[in-house]
Amino acid sequence: MPALQDLRVSVSETEAWVDDVTRRLGWHDRERAYLVLLATLHALRDNLPRDAAIYIGAQLPPLLRGLYYEGWHPGAHLASKSRSAFLERIHDSVHRDPGIDAEEAARVVFAALAARLPAGELEDAKVATPKPLHNLWPS
Repeated sequence: MPALQDLRVSVSETEAWVDDVTRRLGWHDRERAYLVLLATLHALRDNLPRDAAIYIGAQLPPLLRGLYYEGWHPGAHLASKSRSAFLERIHDSVHRDPGIDAEEAARVVFAALAARLPAGELEDAKVATPKPLHNLWPS
């Protein structure tokens, strides 16, 4: 039964990420927080060089990692040319929900990711992120 236990642990770890984002946003709606988490991770993934995107994926719990990679075709997505295009991508991915501020979503998910990365690796992730997005990371 170790495989089933691994699945339970992965679900629990993924729920912890969703709970963290929910708390950081000050919401009670875990489903919307989950959408924000995935939308932001996908937008980030598609704006990173392939190796950096793979590195970020490796930091995620297995279940969330699978969702992160779902639909990814390295090199198939064009990196956002601007901060507003990046935020628009997030907004589109959350079904243009008027109650979701894409910039706040990005800052919260980046902060949740930063809280889980060792300091040196966090700096590498920031450097790999396109310059217009650097100030979305916590300082």
